[in-house]
Amino acid sequence: MPAQQRPAVIMEEVTDPEEITKAQAQRERFDRNWAWFQAHVPEIYSQQRGKCICIAGEELFAADTPKEAIALATAAYPEDEGRFVHYIPREKVIRIYAY
Repeated sequence: MPAQQRPAVIMEEVTDPEEITKAQAQRERFDRNWAWFQAHVPEIYSQQRGKCICIAGEELFAADTPKEAIALATAAYPEDEGRFVHYIPREKVIRIYAY
Protein backbone atom coordinates (compact mmCIF):
# COMPACT_ATOMS: atom_id res chain seq x y z
CA MET A 1 0.00 0.00 0.00
CA PRO A 2 1.49 3.38 -0.97
CA ALA A 3 2.35 5.71 1.92
CA GLN A 4 -0.28 8.27 0.92
CA GLN A 5 -3.05 5.63 1.23
CA ARG A 6 -2.06 4.38 4.67
CA PRO A 7 -4.29 5.55 7.49
CA ALA A 8 -2.67 7.96 9.92
CA VAL A 9 -1.86 6.71 13.39
CA ILE A 10 -2.71 9.23 16.08
CA MET A 11 -1.68 8.68 19.68
CA GLU A 12 -3.15 10.73 22.47
CA GLU A 13 -2.50 10.75 26.19
CA VAL A 14 -5.71 10.40 28.16
CA THR A 15 -5.68 12.40 31.37
CA ASP A 16 -9.42 12.73 32.07
CA PRO A 17 -10.01 10.92 35.40
CA GLU A 18 -13.47 9.79 34.30
CA GLU A 19 -12.11 8.19 31.11
CA ILE A 20 -9.29 6.54 33.05
CA THR A 21 -11.77 5.12 35.57
CA LYS A 22 -13.93 3.74 32.73
CA ALA A 23 -10.88 2.15 31.07
CA GLN A 24 -9.76 0.58 34.35
CA ALA A 25 -13.25 -0.88 34.93
CA GLN A 26 -13.27 -2.31 31.40
CA ARG A 27 -9.84 -3.88 31.95
CA GLU A 28 -11.01 -5.43 35.24
CA ARG A 29 -14.02 -7.00 33.45
CA PHE A 30 -11.72 -8.28 30.71
CA ASP A 31 -9.34 -9.76 33.30
CA ARG A 32 -12.23 -11.59 35.02
CA ASN A 33 -13.46 -12.97 31.67
CA TRP A 34 -9.92 -13.98 30.66
CA ALA A 35 -9.36 -15.76 34.00
CA TRP A 36 -12.65 -17.63 33.56
CA PHE A 37 -11.63 -18.63 30.03
CA GLN A 38 -8.21 -19.85 31.21
CA ALA A 39 -9.85 -21.94 33.93
CA HIS A 40 -12.13 -23.62 31.35
CA VAL A 41 -9.80 -23.99 28.35
CA PRO A 42 -9.77 -27.82 28.22
CA GLU A 43 -13.55 -28.17 28.15
CA ILE A 44 -14.04 -25.19 25.81
CA TYR A 45 -11.51 -26.48 23.28
CA SER A 46 -12.87 -30.03 23.40
CA GLN A 47 -16.48 -28.92 22.88
CA GLN A 48 -16.23 -25.86 20.62
CA ARG A 49 -13.86 -26.87 17.79
CA GLY A 50 -14.52 -24.82 14.64
CA LYS A 51 -16.56 -22.21 16.52
CA CYS A 52 -16.12 -18.57 17.37
CA ILE A 53 -16.53 -17.96 21.05
CA CYS A 54 -17.20 -14.83 23.05
CA ILE A 55 -16.67 -14.68 26.79
CA ALA A 56 -18.80 -12.16 28.68
CA GLY A 57 -20.05 -12.15 32.23
CA GLU A 58 -17.67 -15.06 32.85
CA GLU A 59 -19.84 -17.17 30.55
CA LEU A 60 -19.25 -18.80 27.16
CA PHE A 61 -21.19 -17.93 24.01
CA ALA A 62 -20.40 -19.95 20.88
CA ALA A 63 -21.51 -19.43 17.29
CA ASP A 64 -20.37 -19.93 13.71
CA THR A 65 -19.27 -16.32 13.25
CA PRO A 66 -17.73 -13.69 15.51
CA LYS A 67 -20.70 -11.40 14.87
CA GLU A 68 -23.15 -14.05 16.08
CA ALA A 69 -21.08 -14.87 19.17
CA ILE A 70 -20.83 -11.18 20.09
CA ALA A 71 -24.58 -10.73 19.58
CA LEU A 72 -25.34 -13.60 21.96
CA ALA A 73 -22.95 -12.27 24.60
CA THR A 74 -24.17 -8.70 24.25
CA ALA A 75 -27.80 -9.76 24.59
CA ALA A 76 -27.00 -11.55 27.85
CA TYR A 77 -24.51 -9.00 29.23
CA PRO A 78 -24.95 -5.64 27.50
CA GLU A 79 -22.94 -3.83 30.19
CA ASP A 80 -19.89 -6.12 29.93
CA GLU A 81 -17.40 -4.22 27.80
CA GLY A 82 -14.65 -6.60 28.91
CA ARG A 83 -15.83 -9.37 26.59
CA PHE A 84 -13.54 -10.89 24.01
CA VAL A 85 -13.84 -13.11 20.95
CA HIS A 86 -11.68 -16.08 20.02
CA TYR A 87 -11.79 -18.71 17.27
CA ILE A 88 -11.25 -22.33 18.28
CA PRO A 89 -9.49 -24.09 15.38
CA ARG A 90 -11.36 -27.09 13.98
CA GLU A 91 -8.34 -29.37 14.28
CA LYS A 92 -5.84 -29.71 17.07
CA VAL A 93 -2.44 -29.10 15.50
CA ILE A 94 0.93 -27.89 16.67
CA ARG A 95 1.32 -24.18 16.02
CA ILE A 96 4.62 -22.35 15.91
CA TYR A 97 4.58 -18.65 16.61
CA ALA A 98 7.60 -16.52 15.73
CA TYR A 99 8.18 -12.92 16.59
